[in-house]
Formats: sequence, C-alpha cells, structure tokens
Amino acid sequence: MLRPLLVAVAVLATAALAHAQATMSYRVVGDAIPEPLMDFKSGGGVFAGDAGRGRVIVIDRAMGNCLICHAVPEPNERFMGDLAPDLKGVGSRLTAGQIRLRIVDQSIVSPKTIMPPYHRTDRLTRVPYRFRGWPLLTALQVEDVVAYLSSLKE
Repeated sequence: MLRPLLVAVAVLATAALAHAQATMSYRVVGDAIPEPLMDFKSGGGVFAGDAGRGRVIVIDRAMGNCLICHAVPEPNERFMGDLAPDLKGVGSRLTAGQIRLRIVDQSIVSPKTIMPPYHRTDRLTRVPYRFRGWPLLTALQVEDVVAYLSSLKE
C-alpha cells in the first residue's frame, strides 16, 4: 500500500522539477534577451544551444510549427507560410538576443503580433487545462532554436 503512494510522490516531484526547468526567468534589455535562458555550464564555458536540434524544432510542424507562418531556407520543406518574415538570413539581421526575445514573447516587440509566445506562460487565453503553466518550448529548446536561426546568415 505504501509503495504506490511513494511512486506517486516521486512522479509528482519529477513533474514539478521538469516544470521548473522548463520555464526560466529572463531579463529584457531593449529589444533583446541578451543572456541564454539557462546557464549551461559545460567544460568551463556557457553552452547556448544546438543548431541541429533547433532546426528540427523549426521544421517540425507539430512542435515549433514555424513553417505555418515563416519560410526557411530548407529546400526539402514544402508549404511554407508567408504571413511572417522569411527567416533566410535572419542571423545576419538580428542578434541572438533579439531572436531569443522574439521566440520567448514577440508581443514585447510587436504588441499586435499573431506569433504565439513560445516561452511565456502567463496572460494566455484558451489554453487547455493540462497545458496551463507550461511553455510551448522549454528553455533548452528556445536556446536550440536561437542557435539554428542565428546560423542562418545568408
């Protein structure tokens, strides 16, 4: 009888830890979030995301769903949107901090945007109960997308 209770407590504790790691606080400076959302210490340096994982998120029509509004320089992807700016060369136009802010919450830059906030969890409407309080992308996923988009220089 005690074992199922301990398992349930462990599952809830794991979920709470995952939730805390999923949403991170950030500091907006001008039109950017200059520091990574997470301090990834690895070998003495700060790890700022993986462009390969970020590419997967950007072109995944279920996870990031960026292609519904944006075109990206991915020749094998079809049916890209044109409601928002083409992301080709975005790494030359915007800094990593500017890209990060636009992913976290584009409404800070453009209050009338139709782009969803991928990391903000407050002041949202029509969110199913089971998803309330959870971001669309975790801090690590945001950093991965920032790394990919920052690599798009041409």
